[in-house]
Amino acid sequence: MKKLIIVILIAVSAFTAATCASRKAAKELEISFNYNKQQGPGSNQYAVWIENEAGAVVKTLFVTEFTSKGRSRGGQPAQRGYTFRPTCMPSWVKAVKAETLTDAQMDAFTGATPASSGLQTFTWDFTDQEGMAVPAGTYKVYLQATYYNEGIVTYSGTFSNKDTGPLALKEEFAADVQEHKDMITNVKAELR
Repeated sequence: MKKLIIVILIAVSAFTAATCASRKAAKELEISFNYNKQQGPGSNQYAVWIENEAGAVVKTLFVTEFTSKGRSRGGQPAQRGYTFRPTCMPSWVKAVKAETLTDAQMDAFTGATPASSGLQTFTWDFTDQEGMAVPAGTYKVYLQATYYNEGIVTYSGTFSNKDTGPLALKEEFAADVQEHKDMITNVKAELR
């Protein structure tokens, strides 16, 4: 009987050790979605960013160029898109305190709005905007898209750097605007 108990305890210990060893902390978060380019003004803008537990932006992975840099009109200097069109990614603008960022800081994460439809993928390597590793803790990923004027959709998910696997995302619409609603589809996030 003693030998059986010892064998069972050894087996349970080995199983527990193997399970713990196979559960490695995530090294990156990947967020992907299908982007369906829309026609006309007031659409095709999006941002992807990470916040810490306190709600402070840790890193912006991407923001479309119009949002951060705008465009020149009538020979005037370019006006940032979110000032020209306040419905352009309002949550990101507020969270990152966009008005305090220099053009050089904006350049670090700004990219051209994709010229054609297709899969968009962004990866966060658990570093902050300066490239320094972030501490262990709870974080939140956001994808916000202005798909048509007041039509804004935000996807978000909470996770820790000890998690792995698919991340459940919450979808919220700021207004019931149907036009161009399929600009962002099939949003997925996974901790690897």
